[in-house]
Amino acid sequence: MSTSGCTFKDRCVSMLCCRFCQQVLSSRGMKAVLLANTEIDLYSTDIPPTSTVDFIGSCYFTDICKCKLKNIACLKCGNVVGYHVIAPCKPCLLSCNNGHFWMFHSQAVFGINRLDSSGVNLLLWGNLPDLEESTDEEDMSSISEEEYIR
Repeated sequence: MSTSGCTFKDRCVSMLCCRFCQQVLSSRGMKAVLLANTEIDLYSTDIPPTSTVDFIGSCYFTDICKCKLKNIACLKCGNVVGYHVIAPCKPCLLSCNNGHFWMFHSQAVFGINRLDSSGVNLLLWGNLPDLEESTDEEDMSSISEEEYIR
């Protein structure tokens, strides 16, 4: 992946929730744009949210690029919330990207910015460990939105 000249360390870390049922889908979300069309806003994550989403349908390709994609749906309500990049195409790999292959449609999820350990400042990607101690997203679903915002 080519990230030279690109920096994502100053981006806020967001908790991603399903717009349809409010289920927490990921605690490591980042606001992003579609590489092939930067007018399209998305969210992405670097860790597979396997306990909150599952694959649905068949793999497909877009007209814009040759990435191989597969839709993902919320396990709680069944609505399609995004897609997984199964096999990125060479132009996308060579472009400025954040290395995330789990994408969420901004119409299907909402993000809540996380706070750092002080509880005052926004948590930034540059301050986030590669793998948090608790990567089990099911643990995150029991935390209320209000507790997260505090």
